[in-house]
Amino acid sequence: MPRIPAPPLPKALQPRPKRPGENNGTVEEHPLPIEAGISAVDWIDERMQMSPGLRWLLWRKVPRGVNWPYTLGSATLFAFLNQAVTGVFLAMYYRPDAAQGAYESIRNINDNVFLGQLVHAMHKWGASVMIILIFLHMGRVFFYGAYKYPRELTWVIGVVLLILTLAMGFTGYLLPFDQRSYWASVVGININAGGPFIGPFLSNFLLGGADFGATTLSRFYAIHMLLIPGLMAALIGAHLALITKLGIAAPPWIKPHVAEDGDHALVETEV
Repeated sequence: MPRIPAPPLPKALQPRPKRPGENNGTVEEHPLPIEAGISAVDWIDERMQMSPGLRWLLWRKVPRGVNWPYTLGSATLFAFLNQAVTGVFLAMYYRPDAAQGAYESIRNINDNVFLGQLVHAMHKWGASVMIILIFLHMGRVFFYGAYKYPRELTWVIGVVLLILTLAMGFTGYLLPFDQRSYWASVVGININAGGPFIGPFLSNFLLGGADFGATTLSRFYAIHMLLIPGLMAALIGAHLALITKLGIAAPPWIKPHVAEDGDHALVETEV
């Protein structure tokens, strides 16, 4: 298999040409910071061999007809990263204490912490944006037929990510621990308890006991901050690896046909 040639460097990253007289020993050479940066990257790449993997991930062919709906997956990934980054900053000030600690910590974030209200709003509304984007992304995959062979496993992982996204929104809704989030979570847990077979066990697991209380808040916080993000990060990595390996499915209006010379290579043409 031929190796993918290294992409050309942008003009800003190309080494500076030497001036006349710089090689005669009279002028001391001072490389630009960009050249020093390139040298540092080369030093790391020589030891870690990262450039072949990055070229395999970033420089690949895409089918004809790719349009804006194909960016919904990247937009969903960006929304997940926004949730992860803002969630880390919120966790620095949040206290999962049912005795007014959780509610007061949210008030402190919004009223006293520098840019706290902005970060909290980004996290709060980012959750809704992520849910909307993942539904749109999966709708695009379904209506474009991109779930078919050989991308079935990619679709299954996407469905699991959709479920985990909804679970993250459900567990995060309780964390402010005000009246609205409290009673909405009570209703949600009771709905889960009515499910067949595993419903009562799932309800007891979420409650952390017989009643809704401090243990429930701590359990929701642990699930929201540790369990679900870890699972989602691993599945997103597998999802991206499959997409890179199998390629992007062509739009349904792009049909392949066999070349006239009888070659089995398929050429994509518009219908």
